[in-house]
Amino acid sequence: MTQLKGLSRRNLLIGGSALATTLAMPAISRAQSRPVFTHGVQSGDVDASSGMIWTRTDRPAKVMMEVATTESFSNARQLAPMNALPGSDMAIKRLVEGLPSDQDIFYRFTAMDLSDVNATSEPLVGRFRTAPGSRRSVKFAWSGDTAGQGWGIDEEGMACYRTMASHQPDFFLHSGDTIYADGPLEDEVTDESGTVIWRNTVNTDAKRKVAETLDEYRGQWLYNMMDEHVLALNAEVPTFFQWDDHEVINNWSSSRSIMEDERYSEKNIHVLAARAAQAFHEMAPIRYTPAEPGRVYRKISYGPMLDIFFLDLRSYRGPNSDNMQEELTDESRILGAEQMAWLKRELTNSRATWKVIASDMPIGLVVGGGAEAVANGDNGPAKGRELEIAGLLRFIKAAEIKNTVWLTADVHYTAAHHYSPDRAQFQDFAPFWEFVSGPIHAGTFGPNDLDMTFGPEVRYVKAPEAGQANLPPSAGLQFFGLVEIDGATEQLTVRLMDRANTELWATTLDPEHA
Repeated sequence: MTQLKGLSRRNLLIGGSALATTLAMPAISRAQSRPVFTHGVQSGDVDASSGMIWTRTDRPAKVMMEVATTESFSNARQLAPMNALPGSDMAIKRLVEGLPSDQDIFYRFTAMDLSDVNATSEPLVGRFRTAPGSRRSVKFAWSGDTAGQGWGIDEEGMACYRTMASHQPDFFLHSGDTIYADGPLEDEVTDESGTVIWRNTVNTDAKRKVAETLDEYRGQWLYNMMDEHVLALNAEVPTFFQWDDHEVINNWSSSRSIMEDERYSEKNIHVLAARAAQAFHEMAPIRYTPAEPGRVYRKISYGPMLDIFFLDLRSYRGPNSDNMQEELTDESRILGAEQMAWLKRELTNSRATWKVIASDMPIGLVVGGGAEAVANGDNGPAKGRELEIAGLLRFIKAAEIKNTVWLTADVHYTAAHHYSPDRAQFQDFAPFWEFVSGPIHAGTFGPNDLDMTFGPEVRYVKAPEAGQANLPPSAGLQFFGLVEIDGATEQLTVRLMDRANTELWATTLDPEHA
């Protein structure tokens, strides 16, 4: 297991060994033992003064929490305990507030069995660093697409998480397809000749079928947290999650029909989406929004040089169609009117040097024949969902909002795209960059066709060779990106990386100042 900074190997291994012990122990023995934490710890949505923390127990328990600025917990602050109960699958999460900026924060969980107050767990520790209050260099990673297309946890595990963690990023931005609820795992994967090319050495009942029940959706999340590299990263690096389609089912929208899909006994897409959303919010350390408890879109400020705007291109879209509407209506939107108004308002109010727009789908790549994402594939004036994005780009230019950069995943290869009105059919916007990364542990595909409505140009791409598709992680084409913002110059550098920690391509962007 990777040794990371600031947290002892012993405290980190408690979570992993507890997981293995829990899986192996019979029910009677568990009932007589002390509580254990089953899937490690997570943190997320960290800013300069607060952050979310998460864990899960093997039984109903009262979970005590402490936070400190030293690993010894000599200056620990006690937080009010929370109850881990079956209604949330024994998972708990909370927002920790009142933290100092630019500081290592250690948090510790201890669980007491609600049926036996004398049965108390071993402590479990995690760590994160709060955002800076002044200009210091910031580094974060991003990628997407975990445990998809039949490729689960093999003997090596989800190694791209290990590679990513070795860079000690301030946080990891997961761009969506955080699970593959519609992608069952076989114990072995064979090629056309019947030769075994992959073994999922870790598998569970929840992963052997498509997710339909709430417990099955929860099980998809818990499976990922059985990987040692995921556990190690979670203990040290906050993850900022967004979602896309595979958290529910491939290419889902309100019009998605599964009536002919024999894998599903539940045929109502709205029921599946509701269960998937509950599991997502239970299992991910995402902040709770009182105005809309299930909301995924949000802004996180990570110091004076960086604001991140997390989009949700899934929940508010109109039905998937030919994507060729001439007018912008609710049927042709992908963000929805309320989210778009929020985004424009928050971009306008941002005083950060860089405004990173984290999009779960790319702008100019044709996905699903043009029906699934923004681009419709006709290379002409803006139509369909392109109308909504055209309005956003026009607004950014008119409001003189500087230094926007788009990050995305979804298409299972890595690329750098530069958008310019000089090449575009729609021209009322300022040039910008879009960077694509992923998969982090899933099948590799691509590249996709470009749509020239907004004038994208491929500056770099790495994808399978022609005729190849769904390559396993062992093929090496697993990707993540690193973004570094220099505290002295405010320059933003993007590096596209692979699983072997090879730097494939990089560029440095100079900030524009008003």
